[in-house]
Amino acid sequence: MSKIQLPAIKPKRIPWNKGRLIGQKRPLLPKQVWAIRARLELVSKLRDLALFNLAIDSKLRGCDLVSLKVANLVVANRVRDRVTIIQSKTKRPVQFEVSENTRESIWNWVCSPEMLGCACLFPSRLLDRPHLSTRQYARMVNKWVSGIGLEPSSYGTHSLRRTKAAQIYRKTGNLRAVQLLLGHAKVDSTVRYLGVELEDALSIAEKIDI
Repeated sequence: MSKIQLPAIKPKRIPWNKGRLIGQKRPLLPKQVWAIRARLELVSKLRDLALFNLAIDSKLRGCDLVSLKVANLVVANRVRDRVTIIQSKTKRPVQFEVSENTRESIWNWVCSPEMLGCACLFPSRLLDRPHLSTRQYARMVNKWVSGIGLEPSSYGTHSLRRTKAAQIYRKTGNLRAVQLLLGHAKVDSTVRYLGVELEDALSIAEKIDI
């Protein structure tokens, strides 16, 4: 008697984004930046403070931020005030400024015993990885924002990339400057990334009283 072979039933895969809020993450407000910074300073988290400050200043994607080398930032026993790197996604150069506060936090971090002999600016504590992974970085951001009472699902690593860019646009309205700082090839990408058309429309609407 021949056996009837039934088709194999594969277990239904649960979508990776099930239950998650997907979409553009909010930039941090200045008061939120200072709240996170103050908490990290209070508990003497040198690595976290340097990473957070540099994420805000550099406006880099997470993959570029975590892979930075000490040599990218430090030369002749000082932290550079301007840095140029090649973006891994676009292969285009992008330049960013390093504020005095960020330079101080980076210097304190690279001079700490944990950084002795390390080439990567943010080395991983896992032996099989040279530097922090983007997933580890995302978990840190999650912890930072939840620590000041924000909803973690509304924020992510791109929140830090967008924070200073959003403030620059709000204060100057100069999209071209923001485009260069974010390393976008087209200004249309910057418009979509910042959501400035919607923000501008809402701002105008708020000023109209019928």
